[in-house]
Amino acid sequence: MIAAFRSLATYVAVSLYVAIAGPPFILIALAFGAKKLLYRVGHGGVRLAMILSGLNSRIEGAEHIQRERAAVYAVNHTSNVEPPLLFDALKSLFPRLRILYKAELRKLPVLVRAFDLAGFVPLERANRGQSLPAIEAAAAALRDGNSFLIFPEGTRSRSGELLPFKKGGFIMALRGQAPIVPVAITGARHAMRKGSPWVEPVTVTIRFGQPVETAGLSVDDRDALMATVRDRITGMLKDSAS
Repeated sequence: MIAAFRSLATYVAVSLYVAIAGPPFILIALAFGAKKLLYRVGHGGVRLAMILSGLNSRIEGAEHIQRERAAVYAVNHTSNVEPPLLFDALKSLFPRLRILYKAELRKLPVLVRAFDLAGFVPLERANRGQSLPAIEAAAAALRDGNSFLIFPEGTRSRSGELLPFKKGGFIMALRGQAPIVPVAITGARHAMRKGSPWVEPVTVTIRFGQPVETAGLSVDDRDALMATVRDRITGMLKDSAS
């Protein structure tokens, strides 16, 4: 009951925050190119949600965050709380952090405008005609020094076990010649289970692993690269569980 009340309060407060702060800061970002300000406003919404819901994160392996070069952060996916928690954990990369996200989220009017201004890239996996140009656009952004956050499973896992990986993010990393940092999240599934609207006040652990280099590799190496990153995340999840 307490979690339900806190969750409702969080939804109301964050909705008001987005409705009030979103439009004027989007206009400021458009007028003055103040992209970093837009990131800070978004991060403020994330922090507000974390405080009100009682959700906390513990960061391990922060030394593997690539602050001096572009990288792709590949994360396991079990809960809706993971994207905002990663956004918070990677705040040191603002405003050069991008997200490769599902195109369905473009139905949210205020968010989609902010996403476009921030350079986030929508991916419609079922539409090859859209997905290939999107991957190329993301690879170009990588080459320009921007990092990306991806969830290679493409959807949330109900069991917590890793689902099969999609290839798009790995092709993007190879075309952009950017390293992939494996990231293992534990505890998020207990914070917000798939199908539930309530957020439980728990601490989620975010563990960054050593980057997997892609320099000198080609798109033909995508399956081997995907297997390597998957093995790294699997091992990190097992270490966290032991």
